[in-house]
Amino acid sequence: MRELPIFWAGGSMQDDTLPLNNSNATTTPLSTRLPFTKYDFGWVLLCIGMAIGAGTVLMPVQIGLKGIWVFITAFIIAYPATYIVQDIYLKTLSESETCDDYTDIISHYLGKNWGIFLGVIYFLMIIHGVFIYSLSVVFDSASYIKTFGLTEVDLSQSIIYKVAIFAVLVAIASGGEKLLFKISGPMVVVKVGIILIFGFAMIPHWNLDNISAFPAASVFFRDVLLTIPFCFFSAVFIQVLNPMNIAYRKREPDRVLATRMAIRTHRISYITLIAIILFFSFSFTFSISHEEAVSAFEQNISALALAAQVIPGHIIHITSTILNIFAVLTAFFGIYLGFHEALKGIVLNVLSRIMDVKNVNPLLLTSGICVFIVVTLVIWVSFRVSVLVFFQLGSPLYGIVACIIPFFLIYKVAQLEKLRGLKTWLILLYGILLCLSPLLKLIE
Repeated sequence: MRELPIFWAGGSMQDDTLPLNNSNATTTPLSTRLPFTKYDFGWVLLCIGMAIGAGTVLMPVQIGLKGIWVFITAFIIAYPATYIVQDIYLKTLSESETCDDYTDIISHYLGKNWGIFLGVIYFLMIIHGVFIYSLSVVFDSASYIKTFGLTEVDLSQSIIYKVAIFAVLVAIASGGEKLLFKISGPMVVVKVGIILIFGFAMIPHWNLDNISAFPAASVFFRDVLLTIPFCFFSAVFIQVLNPMNIAYRKREPDRVLATRMAIRTHRISYITLIAIILFFSFSFTFSISHEEAVSAFEQNISALALAAQVIPGHIIHITSTILNIFAVLTAFFGIYLGFHEALKGIVLNVLSRIMDVKNVNPLLLTSGICVFIVVTLVIWVSFRVSVLVFFQLGSPLYGIVACIIPFFLIYKVAQLEKLRGLKTWLILLYGILLCLSPLLKLIE
């Protein structure tokens, strides 16, 4: 049964969604207004929760370091480009007649060999984030438990603690998107509330004298180039888009309608996210000087710590703790959906070469993947493997999966030729920039 609509989406909520080449699609007119339901709202929260978090509170410090003019230019370039990247990425995945997982979609377009090859690259992009968040989940939670006096030992050293915490998180994340909406949704609302409250609290302290002078042209263009990838990662939630696409396709028998819903949810999520980030960032930017930003950078503290000058310190400590915990958990839940889906796709692709995958027990497959994920994350965290390499690989992996692979599909697959055009070439250039971004650090 569908949820009652929250409101009827009209005007800007409509979308020229490309029709799916599928005989099972119904003839729902593209002009039909779609009800915005609680289910849609749940996905909006999950998308925002994937993107907004601890990194957001570092944005004002980065703006203070580089200068507001650099960031304004980088925002103007990066945020529309990131929207186009995610929009085209979603549309390339929505045209497939089958929609079980990423590898399955690619296999439908290009065959099993291409499917597993590109599926592994997609898996590496997802696992990059999962490994980083899994470290935060264990070590941050253990640190908070010890700090608040709940235990005297460091639980991060305990295998039982690691197994327990990952088993609980994986069980929740595997319970379906509706369970995630109930658990992750309120945490996202709290995160956004904290961000907005701090943004409004700084308004009385705005001082236009804090706006830096326009830098020299060479420095300006160099810093803009270096800042564009930073802006991309402040707003990207591509990891959750294909799980969302799959969920809508399974829920809605009309595949054209399902695609329209997914694209609309992405648009609402992205616009809301950007509005929150820009308001918070510039509210703090107008309130702190360049010297304060440099000091915060050297001390490795966020904008919330700078707010201590107008907000009591104990409130800063509590809200920072809540924001950090909720940021890690909501991001982990969001990216887990992609991780499970990516792993499932690779497993089924391999099994399909030796047996009929229709004979695979879905419950057994899901349970096996969940156990494998828990064991893998426990081993990863136990060895305390450095994530520095993964940080360096992150930008190229996102550039390949989000930009270069969609470009390749659009010019390789006849079903996607309607997406060809200037935007497609722009995302290719954006992808190349993301792939080269680790090297760009050398010119800083």
